[in-house]
Amino acid sequence: MLFNSYGFLLIFLPVALLLHWAAERLIPSLRLCVLIFLSFVFYAWWDWRFLPLLVLSIGINWLLAELFVAWRRGAIVIVALAANLSVLAFFKYSAFLSGLIGAPLITPESIGMGAALPLGISFFTFHHVMYLTDLRAGLAPRYGLSKYALYIALFPQVLAGPLVRWSDVMHQFDERPYDRPDAAGRFAQGFVLLVLGLGKKILGDALAEPANAVFAIADRASAVSFFDAWQGALAFTFQIYFDFSGYTDMAIGIALMFGIVLPQNFNVPYRATSLQDFWRRWHMTLSNFLRDYLYIPLGGSRRGLSVQLAALFVTMLLGGLWHGAGWTFVMWGALHGLGLAVLVLWRRAGLRMPTVAAALLTFFFVVLTWVVFRATSFDAANFMYQGMFAPQSIVHRFTSPLTWPLIALAAAIATIGPSTRTIVLNLKPTPAGALPVAALLAVSLLALSHDRNYKFIYFQF
Repeated sequence: MLFNSYGFLLIFLPVALLLHWAAERLIPSLRLCVLIFLSFVFYAWWDWRFLPLLVLSIGINWLLAELFVAWRRGAIVIVALAANLSVLAFFKYSAFLSGLIGAPLITPESIGMGAALPLGISFFTFHHVMYLTDLRAGLAPRYGLSKYALYIALFPQVLAGPLVRWSDVMHQFDERPYDRPDAAGRFAQGFVLLVLGLGKKILGDALAEPANAVFAIADRASAVSFFDAWQGALAFTFQIYFDFSGYTDMAIGIALMFGIVLPQNFNVPYRATSLQDFWRRWHMTLSNFLRDYLYIPLGGSRRGLSVQLAALFVTMLLGGLWHGAGWTFVMWGALHGLGLAVLVLWRRAGLRMPTVAAALLTFFFVVLTWVVFRATSFDAANFMYQGMFAPQSIVHRFTSPLTWPLIALAAAIATIGPSTRTIVLNLKPTPAGALPVAALLAVSLLALSHDRNYKFIYFQF
Protein backbone atom coordinates (compact mmCIF):
# COMPACT_ATOMS: atom_id res chain seq x y z
CA MET A 1 0.00 0.00 0.00
CA LEU A 2 1.50 3.29 -1.11
CA PHE A 3 1.22 6.47 0.94
CA ASN A 4 0.38 8.23 -2.34
CA SER A 5 -2.70 6.12 -3.08
CA TYR A 6 -6.40 6.63 -2.55
CA GLY A 7 -6.61 3.35 -0.67
CA PHE A 8 -4.16 4.56 1.96
CA LEU A 9 -5.21 8.21 2.19
CA LEU A 10 -8.98 7.73 2.06
CA ILE A 11 -9.47 4.32 3.68
CA PHE A 12 -6.57 2.89 5.67
CA LEU A 13 -5.32 6.08 7.32
CA PRO A 14 -8.73 7.38 8.50
CA VAL A 15 -9.70 3.94 9.84
CA ALA A 16 -6.31 3.54 11.53
CA LEU A 17 -6.57 6.97 13.16
CA LEU A 18 -10.08 6.20 14.41
CA LEU A 19 -9.03 2.84 15.90
CA HIS A 20 -5.96 4.38 17.52
CA TRP A 21 -7.97 7.27 18.96
CA ALA A 22 -10.56 4.86 20.40
CA ALA A 23 -7.87 2.73 22.02
CA GLU A 24 -5.97 5.72 23.41
CA ARG A 25 -9.12 7.29 24.84
CA LEU A 26 -11.00 4.20 26.03
CA ILE A 27 -8.47 1.41 26.68
CA PRO A 28 -4.96 2.97 26.81
CA SER A 29 -3.34 -0.37 27.58
CA LEU A 30 -4.32 -1.56 24.10
CA ARG A 31 -2.79 1.40 22.25
CA LEU A 32 0.48 -0.35 21.39
CA CYS A 33 -1.32 -3.53 20.38
CA VAL A 34 -3.52 -1.54 18.02
CA LEU A 35 -0.48 0.15 16.46
CA ILE A 36 1.27 -3.20 16.04
CA PHE A 37 -1.84 -4.71 14.44
CA LEU A 38 -2.18 -1.74 12.07
CA SER A 39 1.52 -2.00 11.18
CA PHE A 40 1.23 -5.68 10.32
CA VAL A 41 -1.91 -5.07 8.25
CA PHE A 42 -0.15 -2.25 6.39
CA TYR A 43 2.90 -4.42 5.71
CA ALA A 44 0.84 -7.46 4.64
CA TRP A 45 -1.34 -5.32 2.38
CA TRP A 46 1.66 -4.83 0.09
CA ASP A 47 2.70 -8.49 -0.03
CA TRP A 48 1.38 -10.87 2.63
CA ARG A 49 4.07 -13.45 1.78
CA PHE A 50 6.71 -11.36 3.54
CA LEU A 51 4.75 -10.73 6.74
CA PRO A 52 6.04 -13.96 8.35
CA LEU A 53 9.60 -12.76 7.69
CA LEU A 54 8.93 -9.52 9.56
CA VAL A 55 7.17 -11.31 12.43
CA LEU A 56 9.90 -13.95 12.75
CA SER A 57 12.58 -11.27 12.56
CA ILE A 58 10.98 -9.43 15.47
CA GLY A 59 10.37 -12.54 17.57
CA ILE A 60 13.80 -14.12 17.11
CA ASN A 61 15.72 -10.90 17.70
CA TRP A 62 13.70 -10.13 20.82
CA LEU A 63 14.32 -13.62 22.17
CA LEU A 64 18.05 -13.29 21.53
CA ALA A 65 18.02 -9.93 23.30
CA GLU A 66 16.28 -11.60 26.25
CA LEU A 67 18.95 -14.31 26.32
CA PHE A 68 21.69 -11.69 26.33
CA VAL A 69 20.05 -9.83 29.22
CA ALA A 70 19.77 -13.10 31.16
CA TRP A 71 23.24 -14.54 30.43
CA ARG A 72 25.32 -11.46 29.52
CA ARG A 73 27.19 -13.32 26.80
CA GLY A 74 28.33 -10.95 24.08
CA ALA A 75 28.49 -13.84 21.61
CA ILE A 76 24.68 -13.94 21.59
CA VAL A 77 24.49 -10.44 20.15
CA ILE A 78 27.26 -11.21 17.65
CA VAL A 79 25.32 -14.27 16.45
CA ALA A 80 22.14 -12.17 16.22
CA LEU A 81 23.89 -9.46 14.19
CA ALA A 82 25.44 -12.05 11.87
CA ALA A 83 22.06 -13.73 11.38
CA ASN A 84 20.34 -10.42 10.57
CA LEU A 85 23.00 -9.41 8.07
CA SER A 86 22.98 -12.90 6.53
CA VAL A 87 19.23 -12.73 5.92
CA LEU A 88 19.67 -9.29 4.35
CA ALA A 89 22.53 -10.59 2.20
CA PHE A 90 20.49 -13.60 1.08
CA PHE A 91 17.56 -11.56 -0.14
CA LYS A 92 19.49 -8.57 -1.45
CA TYR A 93 22.94 -9.71 -2.51
CA SER A 94 22.98 -13.47 -3.19
CA ALA A 95 22.33 -13.07 -6.93
CA PHE A 96 24.96 -10.32 -7.12
CA LEU A 97 27.52 -12.48 -5.29
CA SER A 98 26.70 -15.45 -7.52
CA GLY A 99 27.54 -13.41 -10.58
CA LEU A 100 30.62 -11.95 -8.90
CA ILE A 101 32.23 -15.30 -8.09
CA GLY A 102 30.95 -17.01 -11.23
CA ALA A 103 29.35 -19.86 -9.33
CA PRO A 104 25.73 -20.69 -8.54
CA LEU A 105 24.55 -19.80 -5.05
CA ILE A 106 21.25 -20.37 -3.30
CA THR A 107 19.14 -17.31 -4.11
CA PRO A 108 15.49 -16.41 -3.47
CA GLU A 109 14.78 -17.11 -7.14
CA SER A 110 16.45 -20.53 -7.06
CA ILE A 111 14.15 -21.75 -4.28
CA GLY A 112 10.98 -20.35 -5.81
CA MET A 113 10.64 -17.17 -3.74
CA GLY A 114 10.79 -14.86 -6.73
CA ALA A 115 13.01 -11.85 -7.31
CA ALA A 116 11.01 -9.41 -5.18
CA LEU A 117 12.98 -7.89 -2.31
CA PRO A 118 11.03 -7.95 0.98
CA LEU A 119 9.90 -4.40 1.54
CA GLY A 120 11.82 -2.49 4.16
CA ILE A 121 14.25 -5.34 4.90
CA SER A 122 17.25 -2.98 4.91
CA PHE A 123 15.52 -0.57 7.26
CA PHE A 124 14.16 -3.02 9.80
CA THR A 125 17.45 -4.96 9.74
CA PHE A 126 19.34 -1.78 10.62
CA HIS A 127 16.88 -1.14 13.44
CA HIS A 128 17.74 -4.55 14.87
CA VAL A 129 21.44 -3.77 14.47
CA MET A 130 21.18 -0.44 16.30
CA TYR A 131 19.29 -1.85 19.26
CA LEU A 132 21.31 -5.04 19.67
CA THR A 133 24.63 -3.22 19.33
CA ASP A 134 23.63 -0.67 21.95
CA LEU A 135 22.24 -3.41 24.20
CA ARG A 136 25.60 -5.21 24.13
CA ALA A 137 27.39 -1.92 24.83
CA GLY A 138 25.20 -1.30 27.88
CA LEU A 139 23.53 1.74 26.31
CA ALA A 140 20.08 0.25 25.71
CA PRO A 141 17.78 -1.27 28.33
CA ARG A 142 15.61 -4.36 27.99
CA TYR A 143 12.20 -3.84 26.42
CA GLY A 144 9.09 -5.99 26.35
CA LEU A 145 7.99 -7.71 23.16
CA SER A 146 5.20 -5.24 22.35
CA LYS A 147 7.47 -2.21 22.50
CA TYR A 148 10.20 -3.94 20.54
CA ALA A 149 7.73 -5.10 17.89
CA LEU A 150 6.39 -1.58 17.46
CA TYR A 151 9.90 -0.13 17.27
CA ILE A 152 10.70 -2.45 14.36
CA ALA A 153 7.35 -2.52 12.55
CA LEU A 154 5.85 0.97 13.10
CA PHE A 155 4.08 1.35 9.77
CA PRO A 156 4.97 4.95 8.84
CA GLN A 157 8.69 4.14 8.79
CA VAL A 158 8.98 0.36 8.29
CA LEU A 159 9.26 0.50 4.49
CA ALA A 160 11.78 3.30 3.88
CA GLY A 161 12.69 4.95 7.16
CA PRO A 162 13.71 7.26 8.57
CA LEU A 163 16.16 5.07 10.47
CA VAL A 164 15.07 5.58 14.05
CA ARG A 165 17.34 4.87 16.99
CA TRP A 166 15.60 3.11 19.88
CA SER A 167 16.36 6.05 22.19
CA ASP A 168 14.38 8.38 19.89
CA VAL A 169 11.03 6.62 20.20
CA MET A 170 10.81 3.92 22.87
CA HIS A 171 9.98 6.37 25.66
CA GLN A 172 7.13 7.78 23.56
CA PHE A 173 5.30 4.44 23.57
CA ASP A 174 4.38 4.97 27.23
CA GLU A 175 2.77 8.37 26.62
CA ARG A 176 -0.88 9.35 26.27
CA PRO A 177 -0.38 11.55 23.18
CA TYR A 178 -3.92 12.92 23.10
CA ASP A 179 -3.70 14.01 26.74
CA ARG A 180 -0.98 16.51 25.96
CA PRO A 181 -1.96 20.21 25.96
CA ASP A 182 -0.42 20.52 22.49
CA ALA A 183 -2.10 17.39 21.11
CA ALA A 184 -4.27 19.25 18.60
CA GLY A 185 -1.36 21.35 17.42
CA ARG A 186 0.87 18.33 16.94
CA PHE A 187 -1.86 16.51 15.02
CA ALA A 188 -2.28 19.56 12.77
CA GLN A 189 1.48 19.72 12.19
CA GLY A 190 1.49 16.05 11.28
CA PHE A 191 -1.34 16.58 8.81
CA VAL A 192 0.47 19.51 7.18
CA LEU A 193 3.65 17.44 6.89
CA LEU A 194 1.62 14.69 5.24
CA VAL A 195 0.19 17.13 2.70
CA LEU A 196 3.56 18.78 1.99
CA GLY A 197 5.16 15.38 1.54
CA LEU A 198 2.41 14.30 -0.84
CA GLY A 199 2.92 17.49 -2.83
CA LYS A 200 6.67 16.82 -3.03
CA LYS A 201 5.99 13.29 -4.24
CA ILE A 202 3.73 14.62 -7.00
CA LEU A 203 6.51 16.97 -8.11
CA GLY A 204 9.01 14.11 -7.98
CA ASP A 205 6.74 11.99 -10.18
CA ALA A 206 6.52 14.81 -12.72
CA LEU A 207 10.32 14.96 -12.84
CA ALA A 208 10.51 11.17 -13.22
CA GLU A 209 9.14 11.28 -16.74
CA PRO A 210 11.94 13.35 -18.35
CA ALA A 211 14.57 11.59 -16.21
CA ASN A 212 13.35 8.13 -17.23
CA ALA A 213 13.12 9.13 -20.89
CA VAL A 214 16.72 10.37 -21.04
CA PHE A 215 18.24 7.51 -19.06
CA ALA A 216 16.32 5.07 -21.28
CA ILE A 217 18.22 6.49 -24.28
CA ALA A 218 21.51 5.80 -22.50
CA ASP A 219 20.32 2.33 -21.49
CA ARG A 220 19.82 1.51 -25.17
CA ALA A 221 23.50 2.30 -25.77
CA SER A 222 22.56 5.37 -27.77
CA ALA A 223 24.32 8.71 -27.83
CA VAL A 224 22.66 11.33 -25.61
CA SER A 225 22.62 14.96 -26.73
CA PHE A 226 24.01 17.75 -24.56
CA PHE A 227 20.70 19.25 -23.47
CA ASP A 228 19.08 15.86 -23.01
CA ALA A 229 21.93 14.63 -20.82
CA TRP A 230 21.86 17.62 -18.52
CA GLN A 231 18.07 17.62 -18.49
CA GLY A 232 18.03 13.95 -17.45
CA ALA A 233 20.74 14.38 -14.82
CA LEU A 234 19.10 17.43 -13.25
CA ALA A 235 15.61 15.94 -13.45
CA PHE A 236 16.78 12.86 -11.55
CA THR A 237 18.73 14.99 -9.07
CA PHE A 238 15.54 16.73 -8.02
CA GLN A 239 13.30 13.71 -8.55
CA ILE A 240 15.13 11.60 -5.97
CA TYR A 241 15.14 14.48 -3.50
CA PHE A 242 11.43 15.25 -3.77
CA ASP A 243 10.52 11.57 -3.93
CA PHE A 244 12.49 10.49 -0.87
CA SER A 245 12.11 13.62 1.23
CA GLY A 246 8.41 13.60 0.31
CA TYR A 247 8.08 10.06 1.64
CA THR A 248 9.97 11.04 4.79
CA ASP A 249 7.75 14.07 5.38
CA MET A 250 4.67 11.87 4.99
CA ALA A 251 6.12 9.24 7.34
CA ILE A 252 7.02 11.81 10.00
CA GLY A 253 3.66 13.52 9.61
CA ILE A 254 1.66 10.30 9.84
CA ALA A 255 3.61 9.18 12.91
CA LEU A 256 2.99 12.57 14.53
CA MET A 257 -0.74 12.17 13.95
CA PHE A 258 -0.45 8.98 16.01
CA GLY A 259 1.46 10.85 18.68
CA ILE A 260 4.97 9.64 17.82
CA VAL A 261 7.79 12.04 16.92
CA LEU A 262 10.28 10.69 14.38
CA PRO A 263 13.64 12.38 13.68
CA GLN A 264 14.19 14.81 10.84
CA ASN A 265 15.75 13.21 7.75
CA PHE A 266 16.37 16.08 5.30
CA ASN A 267 17.45 19.67 5.80
CA VAL A 268 17.71 21.40 2.40
CA PRO A 269 20.66 19.22 1.26
CA TYR A 270 21.19 20.95 -2.07
CA ARG A 271 22.11 24.08 -0.17
CA ALA A 272 25.18 22.33 1.27
CA THR A 273 28.52 24.11 1.06
CA SER A 274 30.64 20.94 1.26
CA LEU A 275 30.22 17.23 0.75
CA GLN A 276 30.37 16.71 4.50
CA ASP A 277 27.63 19.32 4.89
CA PHE A 278 25.60 17.51 2.23
CA TRP A 279 25.68 14.27 4.22
CA ARG A 280 24.67 16.14 7.34
CA ARG A 281 21.56 17.29 5.46
CA TRP A 282 20.73 14.32 3.17
CA HIS A 283 19.14 11.16 4.64
CA MET A 284 20.39 12.37 7.99
CA THR A 285 19.37 9.24 9.90
CA LEU A 286 21.36 7.00 7.53
CA SER A 287 24.34 9.36 7.83
CA ASN A 288 24.13 9.11 11.62
CA PHE A 289 23.88 5.31 11.41
CA LEU A 290 26.93 5.05 9.14
CA ARG A 291 28.88 7.40 11.42
CA ASP A 292 28.02 5.70 14.71
CA TYR A 293 28.00 2.05 13.64
CA LEU A 294 30.64 1.98 10.88
CA TYR A 295 32.87 5.05 10.65
CA ILE A 296 33.63 5.41 14.38
CA PRO A 297 34.12 1.65 15.01
CA LEU A 298 36.50 1.60 12.02
CA GLY A 299 38.63 4.23 13.75
CA GLY A 300 37.04 7.50 12.75
CA SER A 301 39.28 10.52 13.19
CA ARG A 302 40.89 9.30 16.42
CA ARG A 303 43.66 7.12 15.02
CA GLY A 304 45.48 9.29 12.56
CA LEU A 305 44.92 10.61 9.07
CA SER A 306 45.44 7.36 7.15
CA VAL A 307 42.91 5.48 9.31
CA GLN A 308 40.42 8.35 8.99
CA LEU A 309 40.66 8.38 5.18
CA ALA A 310 40.34 4.59 5.01
CA ALA A 311 37.36 4.63 7.39
CA LEU A 312 35.63 7.31 5.31
CA PHE A 313 36.16 5.40 2.09
CA VAL A 314 35.06 2.02 3.45
CA THR A 315 32.01 3.56 5.16
CA MET A 316 30.78 5.24 2.00
CA LEU A 317 31.63 2.18 -0.10
CA LEU A 318 29.41 0.05 2.13
CA GLY A 319 26.81 2.83 2.15
CA GLY A 320 26.73 2.63 -1.64
CA LEU A 321 26.42 -1.15 -1.56
CA TRP A 322 23.54 -0.84 0.91
CA HIS A 323 21.61 1.10 -1.72
CA GLY A 324 21.74 -1.74 -4.20
CA ALA A 325 23.45 -4.94 -5.29
CA GLY A 326 25.26 -3.53 -8.31
CA TRP A 327 28.59 -2.07 -9.30
CA THR A 328 27.06 1.29 -10.12
CA PHE A 329 25.96 1.68 -6.48
CA VAL A 330 29.42 0.61 -5.30
CA MET A 331 30.97 3.23 -7.58
CA TRP A 332 28.59 5.90 -6.29
CA GLY A 333 29.63 5.12 -2.71
CA ALA A 334 33.31 5.03 -3.68
CA LEU A 335 33.09 8.42 -5.37
CA HIS A 336 31.52 9.96 -2.28
CA GLY A 337 34.16 8.30 -0.12
CA LEU A 338 36.92 9.75 -2.28
CA GLY A 339 35.22 13.15 -2.26
CA LEU A 340 35.03 13.18 1.53
CA ALA A 341 38.67 12.09 1.76
CA VAL A 342 39.75 14.91 -0.54
CA LEU A 343 37.76 17.33 1.61
CA VAL A 344 39.65 16.15 4.73
CA LEU A 345 42.99 16.69 2.99
CA TRP A 346 41.85 20.08 1.69
CA ARG A 347 41.00 21.24 5.19
CA ARG A 348 44.16 19.74 6.67
CA ALA A 349 46.12 21.85 4.18
CA GLY A 350 44.35 24.98 5.45
CA LEU A 351 42.81 25.75 2.06
CA ARG A 352 39.61 27.75 1.72
CA MET A 353 37.02 28.43 -0.96
CA PRO A 354 34.36 31.14 -1.24
CA THR A 355 31.04 29.89 0.10
CA VAL A 356 29.15 30.33 -3.18
CA ALA A 357 31.85 28.50 -5.14
CA ALA A 358 31.90 25.71 -2.55
CA ALA A 359 28.13 25.31 -2.76
CA LEU A 360 28.18 25.20 -6.57
CA LEU A 361 31.06 22.70 -6.63
CA THR A 362 29.28 20.48 -4.09
CA PHE A 363 26.05 20.53 -6.09
CA PHE A 364 27.95 19.82 -9.32
CA PHE A 365 29.66 16.80 -7.70
CA VAL A 366 26.37 15.48 -6.34
CA VAL A 367 24.68 15.78 -9.75
CA LEU A 368 27.52 13.93 -11.47
CA THR A 369 27.45 11.09 -8.96
CA TRP A 370 23.67 10.77 -9.17
CA VAL A 371 24.20 9.83 -12.84
CA VAL A 372 26.06 6.62 -12.00
CA PHE A 373 23.59 5.96 -9.16
CA ARG A 374 20.64 6.12 -11.58
CA ALA A 375 22.27 4.41 -14.56
CA THR A 376 21.61 0.71 -15.02
CA SER A 377 25.21 0.06 -16.10
CA PHE A 378 28.57 1.76 -16.49
CA ASP A 379 28.00 1.91 -20.25
CA ALA A 380 24.76 3.81 -19.72
CA ALA A 381 26.49 6.18 -17.29
CA ASN A 382 29.27 6.67 -19.84
CA PHE A 383 26.76 7.65 -22.54
CA MET A 384 25.28 10.19 -20.12
CA TYR A 385 28.69 11.65 -19.26
CA GLN A 386 29.62 11.83 -22.94
CA GLY A 387 26.45 13.75 -23.63
CA MET A 388 27.15 16.13 -20.74
CA PHE A 389 30.79 16.85 -21.58
CA ALA A 390 31.60 15.58 -25.11
CA PRO A 391 28.27 15.61 -26.96
CA GLN A 392 27.83 14.56 -30.55
CA SER A 393 24.77 16.76 -30.71
CA ILE A 394 23.10 19.49 -28.68
CA VAL A 395 19.62 18.97 -30.12
CA HIS A 396 16.87 17.64 -27.85
CA ARG A 397 15.66 14.15 -28.64
CA PHE A 398 13.26 14.24 -25.72
CA THR A 399 11.36 17.49 -25.88
CA SER A 400 8.75 19.04 -23.67
CA PRO A 401 8.28 22.78 -23.28
CA LEU A 402 7.49 22.33 -19.58
CA THR A 403 10.52 20.28 -18.56
CA TRP A 404 13.07 23.05 -18.05
CA PRO A 405 10.59 25.32 -16.22
CA LEU A 406 9.70 22.31 -14.05
CA ILE A 407 13.37 21.72 -13.25
CA ALA A 408 13.81 25.43 -12.49
CA LEU A 409 10.82 25.33 -10.11
CA ALA A 410 12.18 22.23 -8.40
CA ALA A 411 15.62 23.84 -8.07
CA ALA A 412 14.14 26.96 -6.50
CA ILE A 413 12.10 24.98 -3.97
CA ALA A 414 15.00 22.64 -3.15
CA THR A 415 17.66 25.33 -2.71
CA ILE A 416 15.99 28.65 -1.90
CA GLY A 417 12.84 27.65 -0.07
CA PRO A 418 12.75 26.66 3.61
CA SER A 419 12.63 23.06 4.77
CA THR A 420 9.22 21.52 5.39
CA ARG A 421 10.10 21.36 9.09
CA THR A 422 10.57 25.14 9.14
CA ILE A 423 7.31 25.67 7.27
CA VAL A 424 5.36 23.50 9.70
CA LEU A 425 6.89 25.05 12.80
CA ASN A 426 6.12 28.56 11.57
CA LEU A 427 2.67 27.90 10.12
CA LYS A 428 -0.04 29.55 12.20
CA PRO A 429 -3.35 27.69 12.78
CA THR A 430 -5.48 30.27 10.99
CA PRO A 431 -7.90 30.10 8.05
CA ALA A 432 -5.34 31.96 5.96
CA GLY A 433 -2.73 29.35 6.78
CA ALA A 434 -5.14 26.49 6.11
CA LEU A 435 -6.06 27.67 2.60
CA PRO A 436 -2.74 26.84 0.86
CA VAL A 437 -2.60 23.48 2.64
CA ALA A 438 -6.12 22.64 1.50
CA ALA A 439 -5.32 23.76 -2.04
CA LEU A 440 -2.16 21.64 -2.15
CA LEU A 441 -4.08 18.63 -0.84
CA ALA A 442 -6.80 19.05 -3.46
CA VAL A 443 -4.28 19.38 -6.31
CA SER A 444 -2.29 16.40 -5.05
CA LEU A 445 -5.36 14.17 -4.73
CA LEU A 446 -6.39 15.08 -8.27
CA ALA A 447 -2.87 14.33 -9.50
CA LEU A 448 -3.03 10.85 -7.97
CA SER A 449 -5.57 9.85 -10.60
CA HIS A 450 -2.85 10.19 -13.22
CA ASP A 451 -1.63 6.91 -14.68
CA ARG A 452 1.98 7.77 -13.76
CA ASN A 453 1.62 7.21 -10.04
CA TYR A 454 5.13 6.02 -9.24
CA LYS A 455 6.28 3.96 -6.29
CA PHE A 456 8.70 5.62 -3.92
CA ILE A 457 12.28 5.17 -5.13
CA TYR A 458 13.66 4.03 -1.78
CA PHE A 459 11.18 1.13 -1.55
CA GLN A 460 13.66 -0.85 -3.69
CA PHE A 461 16.50 -0.35 -1.20
